[in-house]
Amino acid sequence: MKNRLLILIPIISLFISCSDDITGLNENTKDATKVPAEFLFTNAEKSMMDQVTSTSVNFNVFRLFAQQWTEVQYPQESQYDLTGRNIPAAHWTEYYRDVLRDFKESKDQLVASKATFVGTPAQAIELDNKIAVIDILTAYSYGILVDTFGDIPYTEALDILGHPQPVYDDAKTIYVDLIAKLTAASHALNQSNGSFGSADLIFHGNTAKWAKFANTLRLRMAINMADVDASYASTQALAAIADGVIMSNADSAYLVYTPNQPNTNPLYVDLVASGRDDFLPADTFVNKMNTLVDPRRAKYFTEFPEGSGNYEGGVYGELNTYADFSHITPTVKVEDYPGVLLTYSEVEFLLAEAAARGIAVGGTPETHYNAAITASMQDWGVAAADITTYLARTDVAYATATGTWKQKIGEQSWIALYNRGFEAWTSYRRLDFPVLHVPSVTYEDADGPITVVPRRYSYPGNEETLNATNLNAAVAKLGSNGTSKRIFWDKF
Repeated sequence: MKNRLLILIPIISLFISCSDDITGLNENTKDATKVPAEFLFTNAEKSMMDQVTSTSVNFNVFRLFAQQWTEVQYPQESQYDLTGRNIPAAHWTEYYRDVLRDFKESKDQLVASKATFVGTPAQAIELDNKIAVIDILTAYSYGILVDTFGDIPYTEALDILGHPQPVYDDAKTIYVDLIAKLTAASHALNQSNGSFGSADLIFHGNTAKWAKFANTLRLRMAINMADVDASYASTQALAAIADGVIMSNADSAYLVYTPNQPNTNPLYVDLVASGRDDFLPADTFVNKMNTLVDPRRAKYFTEFPEGSGNYEGGVYGELNTYADFSHITPTVKVEDYPGVLLTYSEVEFLLAEAAARGIAVGGTPETHYNAAITASMQDWGVAAADITTYLARTDVAYATATGTWKQKIGEQSWIALYNRGFEAWTSYRRLDFPVLHVPSVTYEDADGPITVVPRRYSYPGNEETLNATNLNAAVAKLGSNGTSKRIFWDKF
């Protein structure tokens, strides 16, 4: 009898199991099915900063395009090879998938929570502030994509079910809409209350700083448009200034990384943890600073030979031997070195440019030019006496430096935007200074051999498969998918 029972127990268990509802076996009980809005925001913010900070040639080659850095044994990207590693697709995907999508999902959750909100009035204000901050960073991210490619998916973007093949919106129309959204978000912020707190890796929930950041983006985008629509640019620049822009190094937008991977500065990952010596300061950049005896050289590069007081950059776009040149300063290679979105120095250069264009921003091109250089040098720890000496040089002083206002401001902003490749490249495209040279060897793009410093990224190759009709319309509008085609604001 005992043996029969032993046999029956597993048989009965089998029938019981078969009669149960087993749909629950498909549920993942370990991973979250809904990520909190704050987590999505933090992830998007960090991905956004990583992309603009990274120097991995798989993601970001803007320091190379600006000729601040060059490569050593593999100079393909300095020779404008964008397709070998499919760099445009990586840039495109990072912003649409890892940045903008997460910002959208975070905002969608916050907006939905307003319908059933039961918190205090202060918490309700904080909720609205969070939504405004997301709108600001969403506008920043779309602006980067426009400045990189030109026309892009915008009104139908991020809606895979409703618009699996989104149209490419007109770049200028997007810009105008982004400026309007930044204005609305800045005005919506209640600066007496916080927002994301510690989930915000840049301003830690400080809404007053986010308002200044939004207004400064409005100023920058307006100045970008000055050659396209001078009247609109002037109106928007003055409105942004009136609302309050960044006016001190203390309000600059940084993200301080941590000493521990995976949250270290991407430069540490690329330049130290990788164990590779792939990058050098470019001779184009170093030679200009040598000519001006710029005191930031000691902050930007190592001496070559060591202890000589001399600096020598690798030949841009050519094969170089790492040991034969100055190196990138160890300062930017430490694990927790901050990433940068916007600085006070950049603001003063924008104000100098606005004044030179006849926009009544207050002050003169010279006063803002001097303030911009001073802010940059202070940010890098240059002694006050050295700043004074530098500004007094005849080849630096605004009144006597060579060239038009575009050359004076363009060359000095290029130097101040060191290690900020994307904005240095943007400044070059807008002002056409400094004069950059094309390497002796270059790759081909849609127009054949590349003969000019790229003015844009070509559209990603996978768009030809996923969204061919809309891609082709955007390419036809440009004339080709070549890198020499200009973004709408890059007129001259």
